[in-house]
Amino acid sequence: MAIPGAKDSIDEATFEQILEMDDDEDEREFSRSIVYDFFTQAESTFDKMDANLARSEKKDLKTLSELGHFLKGSSATLGLNKVKDSCEKIQNYGQKKDEKGEKEITEEEGLKKLETTIEQAKQEFHDVEKVLKKFYNDES
Repeated sequence: MAIPGAKDSIDEATFEQILEMDDDEDEREFSRSIVYDFFTQAESTFDKMDANLARSEKKDLKTLSELGHFLKGSSATLGLNKVKDSCEKIQNYGQKKDEKGEKEITEEEGLKKLETTIEQAKQEFHDVEKVLKKFYNDES
C-alpha cells in the first residue's frame, strides 16, 4: 500500500508491518496510536535537544547523543528513514565523531554539526508528520 507523499522518507515495508496489526483498516486505531505516540515523543525529544543547545554554559554532547539514539530507534521502528538517518548523525556528533561515526571530530565541530542536523531532523520529522496525518485523515 503506497502512502501518498511518502517518497523516500518512509520505508513502506516497515510501515506496512505496523498497519497489518490494525484490526480495522478504516479506523486503524493500533497503528494510529503508535504513530501519534511517536509524534509526541519526537516533539518532546526535540524540545530537550533545543533546551540543551540553548544553555549558555557547557552543552552536554553526551545527552544530545543519547537523545539522538533514542529517537533513531523509534523512527526506525516506524520506517521513518530520513528522520532515523539524521538522528543517527546526531548520535554520532554527540560522541564527537563524524556523521558515519568513524572519525573523531572536535567538540566545537560536533556542536556546529549538531545545531544544523537537529534542525534538519526537525524539518524531516514535520514533513513526515504531515504525510502521516494526511494518511490518517487528520490534517488539522
